[in-house]
Amino acid sequence: MSATSDRSPARAVAQAVEYRIRPSHPGAHLFELSCSVPGPDPAGQVFSLPAWIPGSYMIREFARNIVRLWAQADGRPCTIDKLDKHTWRAAVPAGTRVLTVHYEVYAWDLSVRTAHLDTTHAFFNGSSVFLAVAGRTATPCVVTIERPVGDAFRDWKLITTLPAEHGKPGGPCHFGRFRAADYDELIDHPVEMGLFTRARFTAAGVPHDIALSGRHDCDLERLCADLERICAWQIEFFGAPAPVDHYVFLTMVVGEGYGGLEHRASTALLCSRADLPWKGMDGLPDGYKSFLGLCSHEYFHTWNVKRIKPAAFTPYDLARENHTRLLWAFEGFTSYYDDLALVRSGVIGVDDYLGLLGKTIASVMRGSGRLKQSVAESSFDAWTKYYRQDENAPNAIVSYYAKGALIALALDLQLRAGSAGELSLDDVMRLLWRRHGCTGIGVPEDGIFAAVREVGGERLGARLARWLQKAVEGCEDLPLARLLRPLGVTLRAQAAASAPVLGIKLAAGSGEAKVANVHDDGPAQAAGIAAGDVLLALDGLRIASAKGLEDMLGRRRVGDEATLHLFRRDELMSMRVVLAAAPLERYELKLAARAAAGAMRLRRGWLGR
Repeated sequence: MSATSDRSPARAVAQAVEYRIRPSHPGAHLFELSCSVPGPDPAGQVFSLPAWIPGSYMIREFARNIVRLWAQADGRPCTIDKLDKHTWRAAVPAGTRVLTVHYEVYAWDLSVRTAHLDTTHAFFNGSSVFLAVAGRTATPCVVTIERPVGDAFRDWKLITTLPAEHGKPGGPCHFGRFRAADYDELIDHPVEMGLFTRARFTAAGVPHDIALSGRHDCDLERLCADLERICAWQIEFFGAPAPVDHYVFLTMVVGEGYGGLEHRASTALLCSRADLPWKGMDGLPDGYKSFLGLCSHEYFHTWNVKRIKPAAFTPYDLARENHTRLLWAFEGFTSYYDDLALVRSGVIGVDDYLGLLGKTIASVMRGSGRLKQSVAESSFDAWTKYYRQDENAPNAIVSYYAKGALIALALDLQLRAGSAGELSLDDVMRLLWRRHGCTGIGVPEDGIFAAVREVGGERLGARLARWLQKAVEGCEDLPLARLLRPLGVTLRAQAAASAPVLGIKLAAGSGEAKVANVHDDGPAQAAGIAAGDVLLALDGLRIASAKGLEDMLGRRRVGDEATLHLFRRDELMSMRVVLAAAPLERYELKLAARAAAGAMRLRRGWLGR
């Protein structure tokens, strides 16, 4: 018998790295954890905590939340030393069978990226709480998840897509033991605990849950019906079977909030209470469309970035930045398909979709950063620029999400028009799925261009691959109006307002007229107004709010001079400004009243109707 044949399930579990996690002090926001390693490295066992979480491209230093940490060898105290900001090495006495590290993690970040704990609920991503064991990251892991101690928590439930040690995917919400094939799987299944609301629907034969934590009046029947159509469309888009046996939308409901982070079989979401549907809701409010778009975006990531991923992410190095110039494809193309999935699945109408597309165009055209930074550069610099935006961001960076979505649109339209509707970006995505998503082979830095070339063929594909490379590496505006015309869609730019403007954006919720951004080449920049200034008066009249300033400007004309009084730090200043016309920041897309049969055919292929 070979040495590798004696690997029964019992033996594999016995050699697993064992974790235990419990919300030990919800009022103090503390999790208590342990990590037990059988047969530790006799030269000293090294442990580390990731510095970032996949999907959120910024070094976050999760180890800073570890409050205290100590080690035991077979139950006896042993030395453990910190080697750097997120790495420790424990001394291993001779003959040690099991080394255990105990530690506490402070969890008070109400976001989708880390961990949050209070007396109402608990949430964590594995990357912010589970130590990695050097040399054992490919080893199976078992984790015991416990509820907090006390009668106040006896009704708490748990939901996660982390497989239970015994049971089927999507089973009851019980605390207990869960398993993972390796460390990468362990940290890719977020966990929610508390008194959440759970609803279920089935899409393409796959059970899906949505768990809502926080107070809400959500119409769960409506939400499930809409999500079922979106998820079923996406599964059909890439082809059944889906790459998951069970999927969960973990949703924290708050007064104001928005965000999402993808995982291999779930997503963590943060949403505003008002954005959820309610019983008796009329129409499709913008907030609900936004929430559905967020769900669609994170669900599309199940294929595009969790399985079709850049070669730079195979495998992830969670100790440092993983640079790639391809986020315009993985986030941008996903941002294109998130809203497109809504209209193709029939959840929203064509006019709704064109309105959403107009907002995406406006978001790109509003900032002069699009003329200075390419989406390839924005992708590479995500770690230091896109995820660390400051007051000058609109003038210095471009969103690889938004402009990446417009590049996807432009590419899709050209593939459709150039092939008389026979080809589209859909074919490129499916090729990437077959070649990379199904195989685990990372996409090389030129892989998207190669896929376009292959799908389009010798003439069309080669031309569009060259166009795409120029579009992602350059800073030119895209000719969207011209590309939409063959599909019978018109695009028109309009000024955001008829009143003159200062060329600034005020900070929201500050209770004062505080300048957040000063736009390039506007009146405010020419006058010397800076971010952080607090505007007090215009021509001697008090500025009480952003609405008050807007009303004042509405009584003036382009070219008028005005005096602004403001505080910079604690110094009162007076500045003269010359008011300018509002820039073109509204983009309206409409279906042509009369369109040729060919245009109608292309449009139906694009929008699904």
